[in-house]
Amino acid sequence: MAYPRPPLFAPHGAVATSQPLAAAAGLAVLRRGGNAVDAALATAITLTVVQPGSNDIGGDLFAIVWDGERLHGLNASGRSPAALTRDVVLAATGGRGADPVAALGGAQARGPAMPARGWLPVTVPGAPAGWRDLHDRFGSLPFADLFTDAVGYAEHGYPVSTSVAAGWARAAALHEGLVGPEFAEWRRVFTADGRPPRAGQRWRNPDAARTLRRIAATGAADFYRGGIAAALAAYAARTGGLLTADDLAAHRSEWVDPVSARYRGHEVWELPPNGQGIAALLALNVLDGVDLAALPPADRLHWQIEAVKLGFADAHAYVADPEHVTVPTAALLDPGYAATRRALVTDRAGTPTAGEPERGGTVYLCAADSAGRMVSLIQSTYLGFGSHVVLPGHGFGLQDRGTGFRLDPAHPNTVGPSRRPFHTIIPGFLTRDGVPVGPFGVMGGHMQPQGHVQLVSATLDAGLDPQAALGAPRWYWHTGRSVLVEPELTTTAEGRAAVEALRGRGHEITVADEPGVFGYGQAIWRHADGGYVVGSEPRVDGAAMGW
Repeated sequence: MAYPRPPLFAPHGAVATSQPLAAAAGLAVLRRGGNAVDAALATAITLTVVQPGSNDIGGDLFAIVWDGERLHGLNASGRSPAALTRDVVLAATGGRGADPVAALGGAQARGPAMPARGWLPVTVPGAPAGWRDLHDRFGSLPFADLFTDAVGYAEHGYPVSTSVAAGWARAAALHEGLVGPEFAEWRRVFTADGRPPRAGQRWRNPDAARTLRRIAATGAADFYRGGIAAALAAYAARTGGLLTADDLAAHRSEWVDPVSARYRGHEVWELPPNGQGIAALLALNVLDGVDLAALPPADRLHWQIEAVKLGFADAHAYVADPEHVTVPTAALLDPGYAATRRALVTDRAGTPTAGEPERGGTVYLCAADSAGRMVSLIQSTYLGFGSHVVLPGHGFGLQDRGTGFRLDPAHPNTVGPSRRPFHTIIPGFLTRDGVPVGPFGVMGGHMQPQGHVQLVSATLDAGLDPQAALGAPRWYWHTGRSVLVEPELTTTAEGRAAVEALRGRGHEITVADEPGVFGYGQAIWRHADGGYVVGSEPRVDGAAMGW
């Protein structure tokens, strides 16, 4: 194992996420009688304060909820401003667009791209409405009670954890190169005289505490139609943004039916587009026709890598906002289509293109309670503090999800008004014959579907518990034939032989020692004897807590 740590066994309920204070907030809600949704929301809201580089009040949210009988999906991603068009982007960038964003990877990164910072990639934040909508449908405690820990940490401060401090420092270094009035507030709120907080240093954000109180008191109405909305619209108008009061007032979440693929007698569930969860399902559909457990390590890795490439090729070609284009989700997930894609895999590293189906910076958490309800939730501002645009006096930054749009006018995911872009954040859920196994996720941009595939395979092919599966060495396909692997994959003779065999097949293998490349995950499985067995990401400050 790359990162040995025993799993947590909890008899009544559990919370797992990437920051211990946030996990503790969720656990406190469970212990005082809240359900899994209440706990997930308290955790998510606290994460905006204690892990602000990865998510914030101005981000988006997706969730899958097992209510005790069936799954529900919530797409709480925001839309682009009504004034955002391809011509506006090209005019603002000198007609060229921005350089491709490496974090998007693969086909999504080809050609001129949307800018990653400033107002142009800002879309309407969906997280506050998502919190409210989840609570309205499933919550049991008063909505305002779920903000207690988050407000307290923002008001009085908390010591910054190690991994959060490292990401904060990288963002601060990047911020030095950003010029424009829209970036000034980020430096005031998120640094002290230009310096980010160090690990263990106490950090406060009283402006965010006031904002959270207003969201709690108004059920997020103030964010979309009240004083916060008016302040956002006025600030955008002053500093070159396109976001308006009408854009904010028009925002709505969408309840959706999760989609699935069969794998080893189980069902793996993701949310439908505009998210990239379908890439994981496409890859698993290919792999379900291969007996990975019977193969030597090099062959297992080769099949997984090639299946992921095929999944991404289709996701990057077809995923867009289904309110504006027809996404062939059912056709892509058809087993017959998977067979045609599987036939493309040879013993050499490939560079696959999209097929032709029949037509018709992030945080992840999971929670479970004593009644068997479970939640898989992910929220993000993207790319390390998102756009680096912060609303003065309110203490939160805005996401840069518009970076996920394409500038190719013929592409279904082309930039346009009031659209949801291709989204990287994806919650996952595992069932067997309709019986819940549990929620899981692996955050990290382009890594997320790859992490889902590797976690599911480690669980169902290798028989690992969730903590061991999360600690196993990972690989990351970036683009072309380039594959990064964790150093731990090369610490054994078997692992070194597998890596050399992959190189012999044409994979361009690089051993990378930056753990953030390989994503951060969490998982909660229902234990056969009752209760739960829980795993949390060992590469960062991950925490699994239960009772």
